[in-house]
Amino acid sequence: MTTLQPEKTFEPEITAFYCVYCGYMAADTAGTMQVQYPANVKFVRMPCTGKTDVRYLLEAFEQGADGAYIVACPIGNCHHVRGNERGRARMQRAKQILDEIGLGGERLDMFFMSGSQAQAYASAAQTMTERVRKLGPNPLKAKDESRKMKDEIKALPEEEEEIEFHGRTRRKKG
Repeated sequence: MTTLQPEKTFEPEITAFYCVYCGYMAADTAGTMQVQYPANVKFVRMPCTGKTDVRYLLEAFEQGADGAYIVACPIGNCHHVRGNERGRARMQRAKQILDEIGLGGERLDMFFMSGSQAQAYASAAQTMTERVRKLGPNPLKAKDESRKMKDEIKALPEEEEEIEFHGRTRRKKG
């Protein structure tokens, strides 16, 4: 008799960048109204999405995010006049870079909403989770895991040695 193991589904790690105005308020409204959205989203709060930098977006992927998105004020209604438009331009540049390096620009997106749009906020999180789930894990994770395993193998001592500790440094006995 064989028992079937439940198939483990891929649950993506997603990073969401949002401004302290509309993005944060939409997240707060969703929480207050108990609107359900995926729990796999990590938040990065910014003063304005105009402060979004390409390197922040790319670093999210380097640190293991499978996808990322930005939540900004509606176009034409940014608290910092055109911050969301600057953020969109930087996001588009980051998407180009992701395509060029083979990660895929579709792992990154931007959503525009006001602070009262709790359902739109939850929908953005759900949309990105479903999209990234179809794309699969971040390819950098597999390379990173492989590199870590190689480093661990290299770090294994060829022969056991007795080591004593003196303060913060390790010294061989003898």
